[in-house]
Amino acid sequence: MHNTLNPVLANQPKLTALPPLSLYIHFPWCEKKCPYCDFNSHQIKDVRSNSDKNKSPGFDEERYIKALIADLETELPRIWGRQVHSIFIGGGTPSLLSANGMNELLSAIRARVNLEPDCEITMEANPGSVEAEKFAGFANAGINRVSLGIQSFQDAQLKALGRIHNGEEAKRAIEIALEHFKSVNLDLMFGLPNQTLDAARSDIETALSFKTPHLSFYNLTLEPNTYFANFPPKLPNEDEIDAIFEQNLALLEGAGYRRYEISAYARKDQECKHNLNYWRFGDYIGIGAGAHGKISFPDKITRQVRERHPEAYMQAMESKGNALIEAKEVSAKDLPFEFMLNTLRLTDGVDTITFSERTGLPLNTVSRGLDAACKKGLLDLNPNKLKATKQGLRYLNNLQEMFL
Repeated sequence: MHNTLNPVLANQPKLTALPPLSLYIHFPWCEKKCPYCDFNSHQIKDVRSNSDKNKSPGFDEERYIKALIADLETELPRIWGRQVHSIFIGGGTPSLLSANGMNELLSAIRARVNLEPDCEITMEANPGSVEAEKFAGFANAGINRVSLGIQSFQDAQLKALGRIHNGEEAKRAIEIALEHFKSVNLDLMFGLPNQTLDAARSDIETALSFKTPHLSFYNLTLEPNTYFANFPPKLPNEDEIDAIFEQNLALLEGAGYRRYEISAYARKDQECKHNLNYWRFGDYIGIGAGAHGKISFPDKITRQVRERHPEAYMQAMESKGNALIEAKEVSAKDLPFEFMLNTLRLTDGVDTITFSERTGLPLNTVSRGLDAACKKGLLDLNPNKLKATKQGLRYLNNLQEMFL
């Protein structure tokens, strides 16, 4: 069993070493806002109307990149001397950037930040914005991993999800990505409107036929403040969703993919470094509209949030030299929940010692939660691991809430 001492909250964390550091860059524009999406994304106009393939109409690329670079520079004093081991460019639809714009951005980052030699640099892309010429340019700029928002290969499902691509475009996008990038991830959803067991199987089998090294497979949920929350479609019931999940989990495992996180599957040694750093409670600089960041120091852990709307973000960078709307030190009271919120998503969990290494707090801070979770069968009994059981992964929200 885990340590059962009474919890004692330290006045402040004391970290003996700083965790790995990543960089997240948010690109806030999309061609179309999906009805299920609650991310910070803003629809742009006339993106396909410009004949110049090197430009991205509908947003001011040059101005936004300039703001991103200035934003990064504000963070340099806080991370001086530390290496960045992964970069993730998310959105929105970052593949709407021009290849030249991407090259300018990554060149500016390399000039200011010490990147690890094998730094993983991921860009999210939607199949509807994929062009072979642009992907070649992104690869030349330094992108070495692409995450494609496929969601489904079936036209009826894609239409129901408000996606701008069809099934054939999705397949062609994967083929182009595999030609240009070292690693490719496919995002797939299940529990879609009126989805059957056979339809879900077809999606996974099509995805597996491309043999990409990584797949994300997650359940469609109706998030607050989205179109679907206000006008919910007919979704499969809980038993049907469970059947889809179990069927497709067996297909994924049978094809050599290991579930290493609640919604992530990878072939051997192909896990996403960037997301692993989040889930292991690592540090990350967050730049761009609405971006969040987490930076640790020997005696504290801090979080930041930027202006959410792209225009407000750019104006703030131009007029004030920063776009922060929140910058705070995470309290010792909140650190245990934040740690567990991330690490319990990993199917292998983390070594028990990681709690103290990443929070700077003694493990007995969470002893009551650990013992309660073990007694309910949600947490592994191994005293050297913080790891959810199969039941704990199934009821992950309940497990995480035990550390609030």
